Amino acid sequence: MIRSTDHNVPSAQDGDDRPEPAADVVKNGTMRDRAMSQDTEPLGGGAVNDGRVLREGQTVRRPLPANAATLHALLKHVRSRSDVEVPHPLRVEDQTEILTYVEGEVGLSPYAPWVSTRDSLVTVATLLRRFHDATVGWQPPSDAAWSTAFADPAGGSVICHNDVCIENVVFRDGAAAALIDFDFAAPGRRVWDVAMTARYWVPMTDPTLPAAVERGVEDPIERLRTFVDAYGLGRADRRILAGVLLEAEEASRRFVADQAASGSPAFVAMWDAPARARFERKFAWLQANSGAITRRLLN
Repeated sequence: MIRSTDHNVPSAQDGDDRPEPAADVVKNGTMRDRAMSQDTEPLGGGAVNDGRVLREGQTVRRPLPANAATLHALLKHVRSRSDVEVPHPLRVEDQTEILTYVEGEVGLSPYAPWVSTRDSLVTVATLLRRFHDATVGWQPPSDAAWSTAFADPAGGSVICHNDVCIENVVFRDGAAAALIDFDFAAPGRRVWDVAMTARYWVPMTDPTLPAAVERGVEDPIERLRTFVDAYGLGRADRRILAGVLLEAEEASRRFVADQAASGSPAFVAMWDAPARARFERKFAWLQANSGAITRRLLN
């Protein structure tokens, strides 16, 4: 899994420049209720910008992504056209972007039991659907730039978040309320982002692997059906989802392997021999169960 808040990509813009309350959360090591502290606080959770993201009162300061203007436009559009909470960019100072901070809870490893409940799975799916719906028909800036790290190779008509991992969803009152950390966002198909998100929240893995065992997940295929039903994925996309899951898993593997090869310490640790073996087992399980996945989604 990629559990990254802060990569060298973006955060968003498309309307009103006025500061607004509550709009971005960055992780801080463990699940906790977000307090109203006004002190400067280093925020963890990111694999690339770890240690360089700071909370100051109700704002978050983080390294300026290369395509910040595009992502700022996206976030402002979503905030103006939907009830989906996303980060609100306030200003840029040199090579730092300042965003508003979202109150709520996020799950961090080791995950609390609420992360794996059916209710959490369903509300993440419906939040993702509302986000996608909000991007339909949006015209990005003429000079828009997007991350290619997890971008849908087929392109598409919505904007995909591409990293709706457990750490990138803010919960309130037991329901998914906000999406954060849009560094990997890019145009794509709904089915692509459903696959990327299901990898984390189902999770789509061999149920004998620790990622499933530690969360008490015994039937990933049934949980995937719950997620897909809650999202409202169409029948044509259900037919191809098993294959898209394999594509998404390969994109994740390639990204981590490339980062590890470049010497990034966080990713070197994420790509040791045991981690590579777990990936191979996960990928093999997805391949072996592709038919069962498709049958369950269609019947």
